[in-house]
Amino acid sequence: MTRILVIGGHGKVALLLEPMLVERGDEVTAVIRNPDHADEVADTGAEALIADVEQFDTAGLTELVRGYDAVVWSAGAGGGDPERTYAVDRDAASRTIDAAEIAGAKRFVMVSYFGAGPDHGVPESEPFFAYAEAKAAADEHLRASSLDWTILGPSGLTLDPPTGLIEVAPAVSGKSQVARADVAAVAAHVLADPTTIGRFIEFNNGDVPIADALAR
Repeated sequence: MTRILVIGGHGKVALLLEPMLVERGDEVTAVIRNPDHADEVADTGAEALIADVEQFDTAGLTELVRGYDAVVWSAGAGGGDPERTYAVDRDAASRTIDAAEIAGAKRFVMVSYFGAGPDHGVPESEPFFAYAEAKAAADEHLRASSLDWTILGPSGLTLDPPTGLIEVAPAVSGKSQVARADVAAVAAHVLADPTTIGRFIEFNNGDVPIADALAR
């Protein structure tokens, strides 16, 4: 049994990921800000933990992640306010990475996005710029850590039913899409697959079963 802490535990991907992990026998704790969401998290089989990671310093986050084998970062400010985007998607994420190192939570899966990185190409005039910059910084911080990391780069997210089929490192982006349920399935797979450690995995829905696509 793996003890997994999902940060951003009430997000659309996280709520799909949590029952997958619970069903296979993992012990899952979902970190959420709003106590009103606790029942919805409990319905997945995960344990809800009320905490606002944006307000925690590294010491507080270290205690939060202590005792877990793996951390999944699926939190986000949700766009809009650039200041809060940097506070959550860059700063809180980076502190959590540091905390995981200190606490010995060795496995870390970051949910990022297709095309993330310092060369993201998003103009500063675009509303998405702050998020692109924040994710580039957090992803780089994770790469530079001693953790067993995997960064997921799904393309445009949909609420379509899961297909179980993806395309890794596709040649096209932009209008490409992937179901959130399939993102959750990829996250569940990589947590149990050490061959995905140290990889930035960009993917869309495609025609190859997830395990096979990730093994290529």
